[in-house]
Amino acid sequence: MSDTTRPAPRRPGSAALSLLGEAVPADDPADASPHSFPDGGTWRTEVPSVEGPEALATVLKESDRLEVPVHRVSQGSGVWMLTDAEISEMLGLCAGRDIELCLFTGPRGTWDIGAATRTDSRGGGLRARGHDGLAGCVEDAVRAVELGVRCLLVADEGVLWTLHRLRARGVLPADTTFKVSALVGPVNPAAYGVWERLGADSVNIPSDLGLDQITEIRRSSRAPMDLYIEAPDDLGGYVRMYDAAELIRRGAPIYLKFGLSKAPAIYPYGAHLRDVTLDTARERVRRGRLVLDLLARHGADGAMSPLGSRLPGPLRRFPEGEDS
Repeated sequence: MSDTTRPAPRRPGSAALSLLGEAVPADDPADASPHSFPDGGTWRTEVPSVEGPEALATVLKESDRLEVPVHRVSQGSGVWMLTDAEISEMLGLCAGRDIELCLFTGPRGTWDIGAATRTDSRGGGLRARGHDGLAGCVEDAVRAVELGVRCLLVADEGVLWTLHRLRARGVLPADTTFKVSALVGPVNPAAYGVWERLGADSVNIPSDLGLDQITEIRRSSRAPMDLYIEAPDDLGGYVRMYDAAELIRRGAPIYLKFGLSKAPAIYPYGAHLRDVTLDTARERVRRGRLVLDLLARHGADGAMSPLGSRLPGPLRRFPEGEDS
């Protein structure tokens, strides 16, 4: 979606550099994404690592104070690390603000007894190991949607395909959406298309992909993209605030994720990590304010999706075979 009533966004430092004869290269129109969300917006916001009701309340309070619009909050420890009462409380808080709540599904390789994930190769990673791992993720998904959750975070191709098939057959509600974790995110257009076809409704790409690589992916798929503007240390610790406008231009439709580098790991969350979790929740929102201020200064803050928007629009899927 383009807004012809607004001037084109300016590039950082362009006026000052032009005075020195160092003109900023013009944007190539061919790099711009032709896609948007169904509501016409090109970008939405997400605050990750919101690990329970108290962290969520902290995020909401800070987003009010700093006037940071939030479309989605996501949790990384998993459905199984929350009680029914905690999930219901989080849903109530989100419903009061029209924010989407996304919870991670079930057991993952980094926490089970397999030794490969503890080697330098990180063999297997977050994927669900064996039938029991898959079944645990399905159990988490069914439990979450029965409580009212409509967005689930996945880190395994088989889990995603299984949940998509359950959605297609009505076991999970039709408006349930699936988000692919950054820790298994694709790094090329073909892989991105596979995740889309397996049932993904948004795909978190690794934060170290270059702008040209993001353009390549967007030319192959219109599935919404998630990207950490600031990445946690275990994802590289990158801080890409000055890329935000160009990430929107090339990657739309895109969720801008307000992560935090140089912060302790908090998964799986428990009360022993309360102080650091609440402190980092506040700082993630402040980082979001910095990104929004930067976009506004450059005239690139238009075309944000309306708050409350959550669906991705029509996407491509693999057909289900008789034995699927």
